[in-house]
Amino acid sequence: MIKIDGSYGEGGGQILRTSLSLSLVTGKAFQIEKIRAGRQRPGLLRQHLTAVLAAAEVGNAQIEGAALGSTSLTFKPGKIHGGEYRFSVGTAGSGTLVLQTILPALMLATEPSQVTVEGGTHNSMAPPYDFLARTFLPLLQRMGPKVDLKFQRYGFYPAGGGRFIASITPVTKLQPLDLGERSEIISRKVIAVVANLVRKIAEREVSTACDLLNWPPGCASIQTTRESVGPGNIVMVEIVSPELTAIFSAFGEVGITAEKVAASAVREAREYLVSQAAACEHLADQLLLPIALAGAGSFTAVKLNLHARTNMTVIAQFLPVRFEATEDAAFTTVRAVS
Repeated sequence: MIKIDGSYGEGGGQILRTSLSLSLVTGKAFQIEKIRAGRQRPGLLRQHLTAVLAAAEVGNAQIEGAALGSTSLTFKPGKIHGGEYRFSVGTAGSGTLVLQTILPALMLATEPSQVTVEGGTHNSMAPPYDFLARTFLPLLQRMGPKVDLKFQRYGFYPAGGGRFIASITPVTKLQPLDLGERSEIISRKVIAVVANLVRKIAEREVSTACDLLNWPPGCASIQTTRESVGPGNIVMVEIVSPELTAIFSAFGEVGITAEKVAASAVREAREYLVSQAAACEHLADQLLLPIALAGAGSFTAVKLNLHARTNMTVIAQFLPVRFEATEDAAFTTVRAVS
């Protein structure tokens, strides 16, 4: 049984999710201690528990320690099976991260799956639905599996209540993905979404972001919606190249001006624009697992943060893959080598 130290590196929930994903795919049992020891509220929160229970259902696993607040867990996977699933976080905890936990197993299953996820779709502690749909999954589909998403309702923090459906057509083996230096930018947008809030907030956000980026007003787009349990706001900077669509986001908060929210999203986008890397630091972290499962692949990244380096260590405990990271002035190149 593989022993995982949940306090290692950045000490967050990604250690648990990566362990669950790879345990399902490899059939290797694991025991994790000190879950989320690096966080203000250690142990399993609702979204982490939902991910554990979802993984157990998909992989017919035996589990010990699956309770709110638990800091240790034993997970013994069985046989993966596709089919129709429905998982509810019950809070604004990230539904996108729940899906990403079980996705590697389902995209390598022997039959298709349909997964309905309810919970948070847009919150600051996880990739928003838009990132999943327009950035991550299109890259994953280049590796073979087909994943179609259907968005039904926004789930902003703190109300949650969002919902989306994923339809997954699996493959027997993932193909390597190679993302080299980013080429020319072919499209750029600033998108602001307001749910159950006044449109003026979004107008100030897109105006500020376009001014800071020196982009014309034609790059701005505003979406208003009532399809949300509670109020919410997100502003996104979208940068499209032939290689991929990069999305940088920031969320509205009580007491934070629209201008400051927009400036936060712009800050990350600027760092990406001055680099020639294909992947931002958040995408870099998420690409590690699929290219490791493929046994080969590479990408260029703005930088590798502690989150990503922690993920590399966890992956190496389950798979005979090592990562090589080469840094130069323009970007970092990461390669998976079997």
